[in-house]
Amino acid sequence: MDQTLKVTNVLADPTRYHIYQFITKKHSDVTVQEIAENFSIHANVARLHLSKLEDAGLLVSKSGKTGKGGRPSRHYKLSDELIQMNFPFRDFQLLARICIESMMGLGDAGKKALKETGRKFGRELLIQELNRQEKKEEDLSFDERFFLLKGAAMAAGFFPEFSMNPEKTKIYFQIYNCPFKEVAAKHPADVCDMHFEYLQGMLSALFPSAELAETENMMNNCKSCSYYAAVTK
Repeated sequence: MDQTLKVTNVLADPTRYHIYQFITKKHSDVTVQEIAENFSIHANVARLHLSKLEDAGLLVSKSGKTGKGGRPSRHYKLSDELIQMNFPFRDFQLLARICIESMMGLGDAGKKALKETGRKFGRELLIQELNRQEKKEEDLSFDERFFLLKGAAMAAGFFPEFSMNPEKTKIYFQIYNCPFKEVAAKHPADVCDMHFEYLQGMLSALFPSAELAETENMMNNCKSCSYYAAVTK
């Protein structure tokens, strides 16, 4: 069966779709029993849903120890395989590679332009959301700005986790899905620099004086891309 058709068929089932959504937000492996308990279904039904998601290439699994002896349980997680569904076919990955390599061919000027454009687009994303809600950054409370930033990161498909310190002077966040992963794998330094500036642009629209710092990067085999920013209320 065509991969696109297989994926659409698998996700057409509402329970299976919500199981997949649950796993995308979990940021860690899940077991059959965990899915059964969270969705109030029999373990055999949960196993069937997980098997179909794996068969469609959306999940991968491995055997894991239970710590109680006996038969090992299976642990499921999101697949790293990129599945694109475009009608008619469009190869945006190739376009991205052409653009990146063209910019890199310009040397330092191209790299600078790439980072500046990344920051511009990140800032514009939040400005558009502020305009849509008819709000101004200076009129928002810290919490309102924090949750607006979190919502924008979720809408961008980053699968993020956000937190703040008790004093509300630092924001911490992790990104578990890199939307540029396939291109970043071929041009890690340049694409990651651009993505960093994109995030800095998002942050600056809500916290003008904030400066972003990176602590972990998925391109270095870390579980997530992790950041923190010192902010003012």
